[in-house]
Amino acid sequence: MKPRHAVVLAVCTLAAASTPLAAKPVEQVRVGFSTSISGPFAALGAEARDGFNLAIKQLGGKLGGIPVEVFSTDEAGNPDTARQHVDRYLKRDRIHFYTGPIGSNVALAVGPALFAAEVFYLSNNAGPSQLAGAQCNAYFFGTAWQNDAYHEAAGKFAAERGFKKVAVLAPNYPAGQDAITGFKRGYAKPVSSETFTKLGQLDYAAELARLRAEAPDALYIFLPGGMGINFVKQFVGAGLSTGTQIVGPGFSADEDVIRAVGEPMLGMFNTAHWNHDFTNPASQAFVQAYQKEYGRLPSIYAAQAYDTVLMMDAAVREVKGELDNKPAVRAALQKANFKSVRGDFRFGNNQFPVQDYFLRTIVKDTQGRTTNRTLSKVFTNHQDAYASQCKLQ
Repeated sequence: MKPRHAVVLAVCTLAAASTPLAAKPVEQVRVGFSTSISGPFAALGAEARDGFNLAIKQLGGKLGGIPVEVFSTDEAGNPDTARQHVDRYLKRDRIHFYTGPIGSNVALAVGPALFAAEVFYLSNNAGPSQLAGAQCNAYFFGTAWQNDAYHEAAGKFAAERGFKKVAVLAPNYPAGQDAITGFKRGYAKPVSSETFTKLGQLDYAAELARLRAEAPDALYIFLPGGMGINFVKQFVGAGLSTGTQIVGPGFSADEDVIRAVGEPMLGMFNTAHWNHDFTNPASQAFVQAYQKEYGRLPSIYAAQAYDTVLMMDAAVREVKGELDNKPAVRAALQKANFKSVRGDFRFGNNQFPVQDYFLRTIVKDTQGRTTNRTLSKVFTNHQDAYASQCKLQ
C-alpha cells in the first residue's frame, strides 16, 4: 500500500447516478482509508488499521481480483482534518470506496462530500443515529453496528440482572449521546444520574467524587480508548469497584483497554456483536491469522475493519470491476455476500446490520490472559431503533 495524505450528511435517496452506457472494469480499485492513529481514538484506529491491512494482505493486494491502491492517512479524530483528507481523496485520488473513521463526529463530518461525489462510505466503526434514520443515504453502509445497539443490549442486561440504582457516564459527542439514549432505551426505567464528560478527558476525579456520594448499584460507562483506560484505573484505584458493578459496551472493555489496564478489568460486564472466542470457521481463521501476524488477540475494531474489506472484495467481484455502475455496486454491497467473522450477515432497510448482540465478561482464560469470554446472547437479529425513519428503497 502506498501511504498518502488524504480522508456528511445527505438526503435519503440514491442520487440519479449516471451509469455509463457501457461500463468497463476498472484497472485499479482505489480506497481511501482515513482513521485515528493519533488523538483520542488512537488505540482503536490502530486496531482497525491492522485488521484492514490483514485482509488486504490475505487478498493478495487485490479486491475482486483487481489490484487495489489504498490511500492511508491519520485524521487524529479531528473532523476538519478528515474533511481535508476526503477532499484530496475525491479530487486527486478519485477513490471508489471510503472507510476508516472511528468517531461518529468524524463520520458525520465527511459524509456530505462523499455522498455528493457518489462514493460509497463503508463505515467500519461509527454508526451515528442520524445516518441510520432520517438522514440515511444510499452511499452509506454501516458495516459494524448502529451506535445505540451495544448500549441497548447493556441496558437490557442491567434490567434483567436487577440493578435498581444505575448511573450512566459518557463523553459529550454524538456517539456518547447515542450511548446514553440507547442504554436508557434498553434499561426501560429511570437512571439515577447522567454525566457527560469532555471528549478526550483523562482525569475523572470530580466524577468519581460524585459517584462515591451517589453510591449506585451499577455504573454504565461509554468511554472508548484512552478515556476508558484512565477511568477504569481511577475507578478501581478509588475503591469504588467494591460497591458498584461497572458495566460497559464492548468499546470500553475490549482488547485495547484490557491490555492497558490489566487485572483491574476482571469481572466487568460488557456487550458486543463479536468476540474472539466465536466458533464459526471465518472467525476462527481470522483470530488465528491476526495472532500470527500481530502477536495479540484481535479487538472488535480489527474484526470490523477486516469484514469491511471482505465486503468490498465481494462487491467488486459481483460487478466484475464495473465500479462506475453505481446502482449495481450498491446492489452488490447490499447482498453482503461474504463470510463475516460474526457469522450470518445481512443489512436492514437503512443499510445497517440486523444482527445478534452478546454479553461478555472479563476473565482469566486458560492461558492466563485477561480477556473477554462470551456468556450469552442478549439480542437476536436486532434492528436499530431508527430504521423506520429511513426512506431508502
